[in-house]
Amino acid sequence: MSNEQIADLRRKADQGDPEAQFGLGLVYSLGHGVPQDYAKARQWHERAAAQGYADAQVRLGVLYAEGKGVPQDYTKARQWFEQTAAQGDANAQNSLGALYEKGQGVPQDYAKAREWYERAAAQGNGMAQSNLGALYLNGQGVPQDYAKARQWYEKAAAQGDAGAQNNLGALYEKGQGIPQDYVMARQWYEQAAAQGDARAQSNLGVLYAEGKGVPQDYTKARQWFEQAAAQGDANAQYNLGVLYHKGHGVPQDDTQAAKWFEKAAAQGHAGAQGYLGFLYGNGHGVPKDYVRAYMWLNLAAAHSTGNMQKSAANNRDVIASSMTPAQIAEAQRLAQ
Repeated sequence: MSNEQIADLRRKADQGDPEAQFGLGLVYSLGHGVPQDYAKARQWHERAAAQGYADAQVRLGVLYAEGKGVPQDYTKARQWFEQTAAQGDANAQNSLGALYEKGQGVPQDYAKAREWYERAAAQGNGMAQSNLGALYLNGQGVPQDYAKARQWYEKAAAQGDAGAQNNLGALYEKGQGIPQDYVMARQWYEQAAAQGDARAQSNLGVLYAEGKGVPQDYTKARQWFEQAAAQGDANAQYNLGVLYHKGHGVPQDDTQAAKWFEKAAAQGHAGAQGYLGFLYGNGHGVPKDYVRAYMWLNLAAAHSTGNMQKSAANNRDVIASSMTPAQIAEAQRLAQ
């Protein structure tokens, strides 16, 4: 935004124009043509909101929910969302539903979350449609229903919602509420991945690594995992570690594997924690260190179930047989 446009917006805002006040608040919030300043954004949004400008009221709710320019306060966020939701604003209705879903500023209540999402979704709000799909997918506030989850995801995906596109791809991949179809899964993942959705990028990597819906191609798998891992996706970081550990699409390199497993393990990824335990226990890619091996295997056992949990616990106990009581105590302390 040019200096002239900002000056014109400021002049109108100073004269009391609520649309200009809201616009100037956005300029400060986004840092377009001015240094980003959430406190000034809040001030201008408050002036517009005081005149009943709905978009400003919603934006104030977002600032309080995210703690930008104000101390984070979900109760105040709820109050602003309620004012605008009562006027029929779909974005506010969706945001209010999210507060009830997460129990932020209100007791967690999936039924109320669904009610607010439904009001917003009925107005074509893509985020609300996607959120409704998630409730039906997980059976929260409604009976679990994959077919209804798919229907809501389809509505949101058609509007370009990347999260819904990814989740729709997952339904096709798993055959939930629809016949299993890896090609369709890939197509939906690709649409979401093109928008930068890390989960979709990671999921595409898995399809290429396993040859589902595409010819198996570890190089393309690595490329997708790298994009998602750079955004902090733990599953992608773990899968990159596996590629380096096994030498799939890259030269075998346990040092690189350990680096990626460390990133995923720090986010609580049980598979990565188990692999790190193995690497430290055997000195592959890292110095042999029974204390760290025990620590990671202990964490893997605590964060997993079934066969993975049994394997981690068994490997931990094997490592423990070569450790002193003091080393085991230190490993248990580090795992806390």
